[in-house]
Amino acid sequence: MANHTTAAARSAAPSVPASAGRLPLAALLALATAVFVTSLTETLPAGVLPAMSADLGVGEAAMGQSVTVYALGTALTAVPLAARTSGWRRKRLLLTSVAGFAAANTVTAVSSSYALTMGARFLAGVAAGVAWALLAGYARRIAPPHLQGRAVAVAMTGIPLALSLGVPAGTFLGEAVGWRSAFTAMTVIAVGLLGWIALAVPDLPGEARGGRAPVARTLRVPGVLPVLAVTFTLVLAHTVLYTYVAAYLGHVGLAGSTGLVLLLFGGASLAGIWVTGRLIDRGLRILTLAGTILLAVAAAVFAVPSGGTALVLTAAVLWGFGWGGAPTLLQTAVADAGGDAADTAQTMLVSLWNAAMAAGGLAGGVLLDVLGAGALPWSVLVLLVPTVAVVAGARAHGFPARR
Repeated sequence: MANHTTAAARSAAPSVPASAGRLPLAALLALATAVFVTSLTETLPAGVLPAMSADLGVGEAAMGQSVTVYALGTALTAVPLAARTSGWRRKRLLLTSVAGFAAANTVTAVSSSYALTMGARFLAGVAAGVAWALLAGYARRIAPPHLQGRAVAVAMTGIPLALSLGVPAGTFLGEAVGWRSAFTAMTVIAVGLLGWIALAVPDLPGEARGGRAPVARTLRVPGVLPVLAVTFTLVLAHTVLYTYVAAYLGHVGLAGSTGLVLLLFGGASLAGIWVTGRLIDRGLRILTLAGTILLAVAAAVFAVPSGGTALVLTAAVLWGFGWGGAPTLLQTAVADAGGDAADTAQTMLVSLWNAAMAAGGLAGGVLLDVLGAGALPWSVLVLLVPTVAVVAGARAHGFPARR
């Protein structure tokens, strides 16, 4: 398919001048930091799960539901909040979301109650729903039209940075001075980000009343449904393993290697998103297919009984490299497929993404309790086989060979 931009992107031309056709890096890096805060707040419990569960007096499976309830907060509120706030100025909405993260992480850091902690995690998920519904579109709108895909890739670097640096650093900090300090650090980052956004990110208007396409009509747009289906199964598979990676590593005798595994995973994710940023405008489908296959291969390696340290570390690298570009690829695919309904399609993707995370946290906890940690990689393989088939089959709509 010939290279094109979505009708929504064309109609939402940048409201600020793009100097000499260059990317507005200061603004995009602020958005990337917002993505970093969102992603790290979401995934930080994976690195400090044993300490959190011991301190709050619950089992690891119950503590793993802190990821589930965060995802539920996003999944349940992203679509209605996006509709209610569609007319808000974009900077005001982003600042509100980041302030929500600061509040939620502060409560998490000081809470001694499991119920209160879960409530704070739900609030963080609501803030994430607001952020994810606007970040990709924000990045596209402040970039020159021919660099919109790359602008989204720059903003999405916050995800692999959170995984490669944030979670290992949070794990180390949690082991050194306690898990609460990791969430306190997240509050400090969020407060600093508020000032950065205020100074560096241009303001943009919200949408005109009635500007969003209805959900039912958007689902009928060719290509939207396959992208959403792939999003659900891919994120579900990833979350089942990532949330309980510490438990899995303990199962294979590598309980002390959680930080190293997460560091390798995150570093490989950075490489994956770099490749995605370079090639996304020419190979959306092949990148999505390759990433999904790499995740399946990694799961197969994890599933090998007594594979040894080298194999586990190799699988972590494959897993990270395959996963790194997934957010950018799926956001771009659903925006391209959605056309005039791109904004609604992206908000639906955010909700479905987090519904999959909630389901993954819940399913992983059940698997851990009933079948043990060894069942986690096998469940990932079961989910990824149909995912590969859908990506491979969506040639004309959803995942075209060329954008």
